[in-house]
Amino acid sequence: MDPAGIVGILFAFGAIYTALTLEGADPMSILLPAPLILVWGGTLGVGLAGHTLKDAKAAFAAVPRAMRAKAPQPGANVDVVVKLAERARREGLLALEDDARQVEDPFLREGLQAAIDGTDPEDLRVILEDRIATKRATDRVASKYFVDMGGYAPTIGIIGTVISLVHVLENLSDPSSLGHSIAAAFVATLWGILSANVVWLPIGNRIRRISDLECQQMEITLEGLLAVQAGANPRLVGERLRSLVPGGGDKPDARTEAA
Repeated sequence: MDPAGIVGILFAFGAIYTALTLEGADPMSILLPAPLILVWGGTLGVGLAGHTLKDAKAAFAAVPRAMRAKAPQPGANVDVVVKLAERARREGLLALEDDARQVEDPFLREGLQAAIDGTDPEDLRVILEDRIATKRATDRVASKYFVDMGGYAPTIGIIGTVISLVHVLENLSDPSSLGHSIAAAFVATLWGILSANVVWLPIGNRIRRISDLECQQMEITLEGLLAVQAGANPRLVGERLRSLVPGGGDKPDARTEAA
């Protein structure tokens, strides 16, 4: 599990709580029911209005996976693919039937099985590239859902502040309550900005980043599968795949060097 998403959001809330405390304010003073209901409920409502119900379900379903998932490593399958290339070069592609069942990565496993079944290399590339494109598009919708809510939330907060200020102006006859009423009016704006920048936008960006890493891994795996299918030299396969890994990937191990 990569804890950056959860830790980051908790750290941000902790910093806000600390700032309120250091300023001498009561943190409970911003937990007013009306602004909370307006900002969170209004943002969720307009977010749903701008998308389909299916989009909303998919977006919220993507949150636990994005927050709890181990951050994918684009080059995670390189060594596995090199070993497959070594055996395929020695014994032929059909010898990988048993290995395919033991591969943990479903994208690699299904692609390898398709190659073993005799799928044409061009057809295999098209099929796997379509799977990657579909995944990327699906994740982009989930990411955009939360990024859009991050855009709506501050405006909803301003609406709440305007509503509260209208109420304040209606009660100018009681000067003793103006300070408290005006302060409470700006709580809605606070929650609008806070929810956008501490919750919605980070979640949207997190989903997109995890998706990018997963798609990078799938793209590198795709190139490796096609090389295995073509019977390419394992050492060259390893060098090729590591050159595609952002940052250069891991150096080849001694066994791969000697291949």
